[in-house]
Amino acid sequence: MSQKRPFSRNQRVELKIDDMAFEGKGISRVETEDGKYIVFVPNTIPGQVVSAKIIKAKNSYAEAKLLKVITPSPLEVEMPYHPIPGAPYITLPVEKQHEYKKNTTIELFRRIGKIENAADLLDEFMSSPDDFHYRNKMEYSFSAVGYDRNTDEEFDGFTLGFKKRGQWLSVEQLKKDSGLFDPQIENALPAISDYFTSRGFSAWHGLQHTGFCRFLTVKRSFSEDGLLINLVTTSSELDRFDKDEFVAFMKDLLGDRLLGLVHTLNDDIGDRPLTTDGKQNVIYGKGTITEEICGLQFRISLESFFQTNPASAERLYQKALNYVFETEPGSRPVVMDLFSGTGTITQLLAQRSTDKEIIGVELVPQAVADAKKTAKANGFDNLKFFAADVGKFLLEHPEYTDKIDTIVMDPPRAGIAPKTLRKVIRLNAKRMVYVSCNPATQARDMVTLAEAGYKLKKYSLVDQFPHTAHIESVALFER
Repeated sequence: MSQKRPFSRNQRVELKIDDMAFEGKGISRVETEDGKYIVFVPNTIPGQVVSAKIIKAKNSYAEAKLLKVITPSPLEVEMPYHPIPGAPYITLPVEKQHEYKKNTTIELFRRIGKIENAADLLDEFMSSPDDFHYRNKMEYSFSAVGYDRNTDEEFDGFTLGFKKRGQWLSVEQLKKDSGLFDPQIENALPAISDYFTSRGFSAWHGLQHTGFCRFLTVKRSFSEDGLLINLVTTSSELDRFDKDEFVAFMKDLLGDRLLGLVHTLNDDIGDRPLTTDGKQNVIYGKGTITEEICGLQFRISLESFFQTNPASAERLYQKALNYVFETEPGSRPVVMDLFSGTGTITQLLAQRSTDKEIIGVELVPQAVADAKKTAKANGFDNLKFFAADVGKFLLEHPEYTDKIDTIVMDPPRAGIAPKTLRKVIRLNAKRMVYVSCNPATQARDMVTLAEAGYKLKKYSLVDQFPHTAHIESVALFER
């Protein structure tokens, strides 16, 4: 007889969190007449008592959404930062975070990836050089609907900060440094909010599709110690917006650290800062920043992806390069970097290798354009970058079959599409170095690679994102 479900969908429950699973899912073991019933609650810490809402109820387990922490965990410590949804584990000591991330990833590789000796194959767990203020990008939302964390209620009012966890309408005003990004800009957000409200500007209302202020996106260059800011508005109150006055205000607020100020018009209904139809104008300084990794300079635009934690990414890339070049160079002439983004790994490969042809393949044309410019600036004239879908590129360039020594893959969070992975396998590379920001999809792909004859030799874990559930993995496969 199957176990009776103790909870139903949409039911609100109070739970004690006992343990943690992969991706920070807290585990609550509820005693029932039929034994223990498991409830998974993301963004919770062992030892907490929480209020949660059941969103899925099965016979053997349930999944719930965190509503509120009723009692903190004994493991937690006080932090001087404004709590935000993007850092649910900031009160958990970093050493404990590392312990959970390592153990849950090993179990994931063992269970999903079918790697029984996953613990033995772990090469190294690498912490982030900086546990706080490590991010180089943050996106803040304006909203006409505010959220008060203390009362757990929404209200009508101009707000600038982060959206309430699990929804897209209400925003909690960020009043001070969150501990993840640049303290100067985050401490200045209340002043920026006051600037617009004092001049009578409205904030975007996601339901009514009205309002002027929509997003404030900030990119930070550690090497330049400066900020590139993108103010996203609608055109509804544009006739009253004095760009020169706003530039003067931001310069006074940030001083020489303001490297560029961009104004983007976005009248799209969709809830995203970048627009398909609107105009984007640089109203002060420059529209790009430069970052340095492993001695190379990288030009970053608002649209292009770049590793969020550059200092930790440097450790990740060095480990990936060590895996690529740890054995004697093979006779095959090509090293291919798939999902190459702005060409970071591609150029680092070229920096370490003088006898291989290095190729980068990336879908986003703007990222490829940035990659070509930075490669030229870094003195790499012989690199080849292709703006193409990885699957189609491999189909259109069969000449690389049996010519590839090593394939480096750094796919997006969703992982590699099964069809694309099969095409990658058909290239018959001797080795693969698979960098992943989502070990769950990497574990899934481990099974496919094993069936094709690629054996996992070893892997390392890199804590790119302290205080979140995320962990980065770099794995070496050999045929």
